[in-house]
Amino acid sequence: MAKCDEGYLCDVCGQPVERLFESDLYLRYVIGMLDPEVLHTTPERHTRCNPALAQFIVHEKFTPVDCPGDFDKRNLDPDFVRQREELISRGYDRLRELARLDLPIVDYPLPEFRGKYVK
Repeated sequence: MAKCDEGYLCDVCGQPVERLFESDLYLRYVIGMLDPEVLHTTPERHTRCNPALAQFIVHEKFTPVDCPGDFDKRNLDPDFVRQREELISRGYDRLRELARLDLPIVDYPLPEFRGKYVK
């Protein structure tokens, strides 16, 4: 089977990333952490398979994720944690919204990140 026929497999667990709001790749794009030029070359993973990022999602439809170790948000500066939770939770909510919309990919990011990588 050709690689493109396999779909988007998680680089961590090997299972398919079936829904947009499960995508760590698109979450990072939506919150301005990933240049759109590398979307097609960056490995995909489930949001839950990246606990360093997923731990900051605070949303009624997302089961909290722990990130044991040095990067556990409980060990980080409370102001930094609050800012990350606000941004990443908004990004997760945006992905859930995008799943119901038909928008071009350039309109996926949160408003403050649209056009960030336009040359």
